[in-house]
Amino acid sequence: MRALVVDHSGAGPVRFADVDEPVPSAGEALVEIRHIGLNFGELNYVDQWPAGAVHGHDAAGIVVRAASDGSGPPEGTRVAVGMAPHAWAERVAVSPASLGTVPKSVDLADAAALGIAGVTPLRVLRTRSLLARNVLITGASGGVGHFAVQLAALAGARVTALVGSPERAAGLRELGADKVLTDLAETGDRFDLVLDTVGGPLVAQAWSSLAEGGTLHLVGYSSGQETTFPSGALFGFGEPRSIATYGDMTPTGGELTDLLGLMAAGRLSAPVGLRGHWHEVGDAVQALFARKVHGKVILDVA
Repeated sequence: MRALVVDHSGAGPVRFADVDEPVPSAGEALVEIRHIGLNFGELNYVDQWPAGAVHGHDAAGIVVRAASDGSGPPEGTRVAVGMAPHAWAERVAVSPASLGTVPKSVDLADAAALGIAGVTPLRVLRTRSLLARNVLITGASGGVGHFAVQLAALAGARVTALVGSPERAAGLRELGADKVLTDLAETGDRFDLVLDTVGGPLVAQAWSSLAEGGTLHLVGYSSGQETTFPSGALFGFGEPRSIATYGDMTPTGGELTDLLGLMAAGRLSAPVGLRGHWHEVGDAVQALFARKVHGKVILDVA
């Protein structure tokens, strides 16, 4: 079968290859993949995976063989695959714990946009009550950012979306952002929670805007830059502030089910900024790296 595999050469980060058919264990379903969702991190930091390995974590498709132990969805079920290894292939063996059943009213391609981009902000935003709280989302025009803005607004937060340029601000107010900024210096607000996808100098700026008792969650570092805190910036009086890292790779089935339910109810939309065929993956990766995509890249599998 055909798959996108890790490529460490200059032509990378992925290439097509013929690979062996997956052999599901008793506790795995065999899923025929119809759509895959690209993520900046797994492509930009491809050296963290072995060359030749089937890449990718997020997809959507149809169960063609249910798990033989009786767990998980039956044959014919439409499913979202989230944070599962080796997902960018024509067929994938997946634990039911990493699957979410896609309701009839939800487009299967939209379901492929969940996974990393949807589950990450859901897990972070659930760490505290957000009702009437000030929340800052950095890199808000990306896949994680688009979902984070919507989910924070649904939770009752006052949402500030920070983007890199005015062109990347389009549509964020409609998703629930109360304010859309291109520079954190444009506001004097203090934030109870910051979800940062950018890293670099912006982390120090966001820290200085954190309210007493607030938390700065680091979920990405798309800038690739280092963070330097001014002398004394990490000292302060009052209720302690905190910085939290993110690396939760536990099974995503529960969160996928919740997100798909919100989509079915019309309360959450998939931020698909680029849709194409997986044979066009090279162009899609270039557009993603060039920051030309607002939201997620979804590619259709033949």
